[in-house]
Amino acid sequence: MADTTIKRTNTITHPRYGCAIGAAFSVAAIPGAVPIANCGPGCIGKQAGIITTASQGTAYPGAGNIPSVNWGENEVVFGGAKKLDDLIKSTLKIMKGDLFVVLTGCSGELVGDDVEAVVKKYRNQGYSIVSAGTAGFKGNNLFGHENVSIAIIDQFVGEYKGRKQKKLVNLWFETPYFNSFWRGDYEEIKRILEGAGFEVNILFGSLSKGSESWKKIPKAGFNLLISPWVGLKTVKHLEVKYKQPYLHIPVIPIGEEATSAFLRQVVEFAGIDKTKSEKFIEEESKQYYNYIEHFASFFSQYWFGLPAKFAIVGDSTYNTAFTKFLTDQLGLVPLKAVITDNPPEKYRDKIRDVYHHLTEDDEVSLEPEFVEDGYWIEKILEETDFGSEIGVIFGSSWEKQIAADKNLKLIETSTPSANEVVLNRSYVGYKGALTLIEKVYTVAMGNR
Repeated sequence: MADTTIKRTNTITHPRYGCAIGAAFSVAAIPGAVPIANCGPGCIGKQAGIITTASQGTAYPGAGNIPSVNWGENEVVFGGAKKLDDLIKSTLKIMKGDLFVVLTGCSGELVGDDVEAVVKKYRNQGYSIVSAGTAGFKGNNLFGHENVSIAIIDQFVGEYKGRKQKKLVNLWFETPYFNSFWRGDYEEIKRILEGAGFEVNILFGSLSKGSESWKKIPKAGFNLLISPWVGLKTVKHLEVKYKQPYLHIPVIPIGEEATSAFLRQVVEFAGIDKTKSEKFIEEESKQYYNYIEHFASFFSQYWFGLPAKFAIVGDSTYNTAFTKFLTDQLGLVPLKAVITDNPPEKYRDKIRDVYHHLTEDDEVSLEPEFVEDGYWIEKILEETDFGSEIGVIFGSSWEKQIAADKNLKLIETSTPSANEVVLNRSYVGYKGALTLIEKVYTVAMGNR
């Protein structure tokens, strides 16, 4: 099999992710949690620009509210432990929170300050505070997200020897803020899991109960991971720490077929009674196809000028799910799938396998390309022949110009997205699939 990976250079234009300390926004997504950045000036502001974008916005204590050491020359030469100590002391006095997370960036890790010793002093005084190494030279914000999650589990949640609740499930899903639609997606997955009979422990966003939800982690019967690779390190850690099994579903369910199959797989894994889940699936499927039946009237009458071919650029989580749904359920022809989140090599073959089986009959397959550099992504799209039909790029704001140059339609579904205002929109599950169909064919209506 040919290696379709574009070789990385020393620079990346039009970045699609932040550095590891961007995990400060994963902390900010936990109600009641306050991130403390042990890094240079400007680092957090730059992460806000790429990860959250103006279209999402962040609540307290996100964006400019995040306390930072703002390392300078003095700290690089003499160390920053004293300045960090002063910042933590001030933050605990000024900022309201029930969990504080110190994230150390490149400067602090290069100098080698004993950050944990500083943090431990306050933990011994009774404060709920943890530390996590999130230097940008170690990885991107997805790497940082997992480091922060494991740090909170080990340093805040702690040991647990009690009983587990069979129907309680910890949901490990999309990385907060990295996907503009994460809030709505969490809401839909929680809704359908509860419909199937589960109690769902949400750890990020407004549906989470903050530190209370994190303390609840060891009580769950199992961990559910919906992601190609982000989160595997976390659930494997929990398997060892709390003897909790995990179910890994690599592709987000979109549409009736995938979502019903997803629910049945989770129910089977948990070993709970199927009566409630089957009734819920029956009701949701009936409603879903009722909408599809009405959509079919439009589709059959407006058969000309509809989108036919597409390319997709984005992180592996949405890329896999969207490509599969658009190909198998809507019948669009996939031309290119460019994965931008730099998955570790050990996960790439399994990700490729999703694109080798895009339809039920396996008649449609595609070889994905793993590319981080916006320059090469643009080159790939430039050389892609969309033919005479209406072509669509599912991508980020970076693809706006190439879409205009090639007379293609752009639907923003990945980071960074600066042209979409998103509150609680979702593209997953039963309801999200209907929203996605609306979005795709509204694009077509613009050609009338």
